[in-house]
Amino acid sequence: MINVYLDDYRPCPQGFVAAKTSEECILLLEAEKVDVISLDFDLGWGQPTGLKVVEHIVASGRYPRTIYIHTSSPSGRLQMHHLLIQHAPPEVVIHNRAMGDG
Repeated sequence: MINVYLDDYRPCPQGFVAAKTSEECILLLEAEKVDVISLDFDLGWGQPTGLKVVEHIVASGRYPRTIYIHTSSPSGRLQMHHLLIQHAPPEVVIHNRAMGDG
């Protein structure tokens, strides 16, 4: 079981596997069982966003046990959180904040 940190800019925390793009993150979600995932929204100019990863999680039903949304994009945070809250099973813990905040 692994922990995944999706971000193109911020350093990856210890104990996490870095994914710099939504494609890398989706490949990790498909290949491994993910315990904790932390998601950024903006992943570089013109690149697919973290919302693509959330859409994949919802479509595949492969939910990590815990999901953090650490993006600084207010609209991106709202979109990802709303989709997760609508579809995630009750046992999935969703934090609308970065790890360690609050």
